[in-house]
Amino acid sequence: MRRLDRHGAIAFLDVATPGASCPLDRATLLERFHAREGSQMLSGAAAFAAMWRAIPLLRPLGLAARNRWVLWLLEQSYRGFLRLRPALQRLARRYSLPD
Repeated sequence: MRRLDRHGAIAFLDVATPGASCPLDRATLLERFHAREGSQMLSGAAAFAAMWRAIPLLRPLGLAARNRWVLWLLEQSYRGFLRLRPALQRLARRYSLPD
């Protein structure tokens, strides 16, 4: 996403870094993806949609996600991914190349 954000519209914050300033509880932020759009804090699929709206190439996807049915489908997909994420992380560690 950083490569697609050529205009620097998104301020990325790695809350896993010790000492990082967190706008919410660190554990809450690490459970799901979060983004702030204006004054509103979003999480899950809504946060991804906000990020897409900030990137011109992905803006049509972000605008489509303003439809409640599209956002519902994206959120269900995101929740499914969250259930698979621990297994995917284990596989990635197992097959990652040594430094």
